[in-house]
Amino acid sequence: MKKLENKIAIITGGADGIGKAGAIKFAENGATVIIWDMNEEAGHQTVREIESAGGKAQFFKVNVSKYNEVEHAVNQLISSEGKIDILVNNAGITRDSSLKKMTFEQWDQVIAVNLTGVFNCTKLVSEHMVAKNYGRIINTSSVVALYGNFGQTNYVATKAGVIGMTKTLAKELGRKGITVNAVAPGFILTEMVKKMPEDVLKMMESKVPVGRLGKPEEIASIYLYLASDEAAYINGTTISVDGGMTI
Repeated sequence: MKKLENKIAIITGGADGIGKAGAIKFAENGATVIIWDMNEEAGHQTVREIESAGGKAQFFKVNVSKYNEVEHAVNQLISSEGKIDILVNNAGITRDSSLKKMTFEQWDQVIAVNLTGVFNCTKLVSEHMVAKNYGRIINTSSVVALYGNFGQTNYVATKAGVIGMTKTLAKELGRKGITVNAVAPGFILTEMVKKMPEDVLKMMESKVPVGRLGKPEEIASIYLYLASDEAAYINGTTISVDGGMTI
C-alpha cells in the first residue's frame, strides 16, 4: 500500500518549484493532490504531468492571503471529496530590500502571503480535520528564519513567525489527532535559482557543508514523511533540510 493511499492533500504554491516536487511525490504515493496557486499555466501543467503518470490532481487558482478565496476553495473541496487529510502551507513570495529601502507595500505583500496565508489556510482546513480527528499540517519555513539574512527583513520575519505558529498549533491541535510541523529548506536548486549567475551559485554552494545545493525532491521527501503515518509521533518540530548550513 502506498504511503498516502486515499488521502486528500492540499499543497499551496504547488504549481512549480518545491511545491510541484511535493505534489508529484504525494501523487506517486497515492494521494489526490489539490494544488492551490496563482500561476494558472504552471498549475495546469503540473496537473497534466501528474495525470500522465497515473496520479490524481486538481488545480484551483487561490490567493491564500484572501480569506474569502480560501474559504470558498475549502468548502468546494469538502463538498466534492468530503474530507481534507493533509495541508502543506508551501506558498511564499519574496520582496527583498534592505530595511532602509523597503517599502510598506513590500512588507505588507510578504506578510499577507507568507504569514496571513498560513493562518487562513490552517484555520479553515483544520476545522474539518478536527471533525475527522485526523490531520497532517506541514508549514514551509526557511533556513534564514534561524539565522537571518541581509535584505530580507520581511521574508525572515514571516518564516520565523511560521516556526512560532507551528509550535503553538501543535499544542492546540495535537490532542485532536492533528500533527503540525515545519520544514526549513536551505539553498534549493529550483528553476528560478538555476537562472542565477554562475558566480552567485558557486557562492551559495560554498556556504553549504555538503558542498552543493539541495534538490526540490529532497524537500518533497520530508513533506512526504511528515504527511505519512510513519511520522505520527512527530509534532511541533522544525526540520532543517539545508546540507548543514545551520550547524
